[in-house]
Amino acid sequence: MPEFRDLVLVGRVVKPQGRHGEVVVLPLSDRPDRFPGLRRAFVEASGGGVRELKVARCWPHKGRFVLQIEGVASIDEAEALRGKELRIAEEELATLPQGSFYHHQLAGLRVEDEAGAAIGLVEDVWETGQDSRVLVVRGPEGETLIPFVSAFVKEVDLGRGRILAVRPEYALAD
Repeated sequence: MPEFRDLVLVGRVVKPQGRHGEVVVLPLSDRPDRFPGLRRAFVEASGGGVRELKVARCWPHKGRFVLQIEGVASIDEAEALRGKELRIAEEELATLPQGSFYHHQLAGLRVEDEAGAAIGLVEDVWETGQDSRVLVVRGPEGETLIPFVSAFVKEVDLGRGRILAVRPEYALAD
């Protein structure tokens, strides 16, 4: 069984739905279309560890999805899942084109400028529009926002856990 922290967040259980143990899930995925085909997901078990959930059915509902989970047959059982993060194994993710990355792959990477000086660590990735992302980097100088475009991000090296970037104030002066 995988470690919970090694799994990829795809949604959060919002509340029970109906009387037969269904739950409403808010998709937190770059691909919400994955939910209708979702057959299993993992939640953090009480007391630590990982609990596998087998999805019997899934259907869209008001911008979210309703999941019927095997073995969850009552409102009380569904209520116990409220607020739980739904995660999947990384190998279940679709392969991205060269030069594209999932948010979880970027989070925590060291960001350095072209001279090798630390800017900080990627704390978050914001979606700012269609095909437009910004890295939120926290470092010794506070928070730095770096557009995830080739003018700023020169290299992403997942193996070395590093991003080579141009500091925004320097890029704007060019």
